[in-house]
Formats: sequence, C-alpha cells, structure tokens
Amino acid sequence: MKKQKVSFETNFWIRYEAGSPRKVIDAFFENDNLASYKQMLGEVLMYTRKREVYQREYPGTVFIFYKALRSLLKACHCLQFKSWEINFAATSGCGSILHQASLTNEEFTDPYLVFRNAFAFKTLAEFDFFLCDTVELALSHYTEDDSWDVMAFYIHLVKMLDAAQLIHERGADKIKRLKN
Repeated sequence: MKKQKVSFETNFWIRYEAGSPRKVIDAFFENDNLASYKQMLGEVLMYTRKREVYQREYPGTVFIFYKALRSLLKACHCLQFKSWEINFAATSGCGSILHQASLTNEEFTDPYLVFRNAFAFKTLAEFDFFLCDTVELALSHYTEDDSWDVMAFYIHLVKMLDAAQLIHERGADKIKRLKN
C-alpha cells in the first residue's frame, strides 16, 4: 500500500509546499522569530475578549499567522509519532533554566514529548478549530463566550512553539534516530 503524503499547506505563507515536517519547522522560524509568534498568539487571544478588531489596518497579518501556525500544527502532529534520541552535546549549551522557556527538563531533553502530550490532550482537528475560532473572534466585534478552555490550548500551543524552536536550533545533524 502506498503511503499517503501529508499536505502542510505552506504555499500561502512561504510560497512553496514544504514536503516534510522538518522543512515546515525550518521555514516557520525563517519566516519570523519565536518571540513574534508568541506575542501575536497572546495578542490574538486577548482580542477574543475585546470588542475591538485586532490589526484593523491590516488583518491579513493575522490570517498569515493563522496559516503558518496551522502548518506548524500539522508538522507537529506528524512528528509526535517519531522516536528520537537527542544528542546531549546539543543540550549541554543550556546554562540557565530560562533557556528552557515553558518546557520541563524532560520535554527539553525530548521535545517530541511535547507533541505527544498536546495531541493526547486534544486532536489536531480540535486545535485547528480552536485556532480558527480564535482568529475569527479577534477579527470581529464579538467577544468570547467562555465556552472553551482557552488557557489549556494556549499553554499547549506555547509549549509546541518552544519545542519546535528547539528542534529547529538543534538541527538534523544533532539528532539521531532510535533503532526500533
């Protein structure tokens, strides 16, 4: 049986289709930096509770952010099934716990654990619905009705951003595949 190829839908925000989850992560962080993504995610979530429209002058920025984050979620969903061993030489440069960001020691050592935990919490479709609903509310005059747990989704998204950044920094040459 032929393996079905996953479309990460990166054409909209990087102008080409990234063929692998690693390429999506690399393109994601070449497009913008981690701090900008976290800031925009926080601002979008804040505007779900305001009667103002986020980025009124150019709401297309939010749509591009949504498409990029959606592509990253698809890549993270694919990566959760991988078994990896992180080269400890790559992690030894961490001189401070602040470098770990939102990750625990175990997640910092194995960032793929973040993806497994997030998708055990909610499915890819539920994360996608959360993102879509959040962007819709941020770009409208309506406010959020507290019908979903915003903070749990937000925490998982921030952890996935941190884990993806870690994977991007460590690079493919610093990671070796475990033999099953």
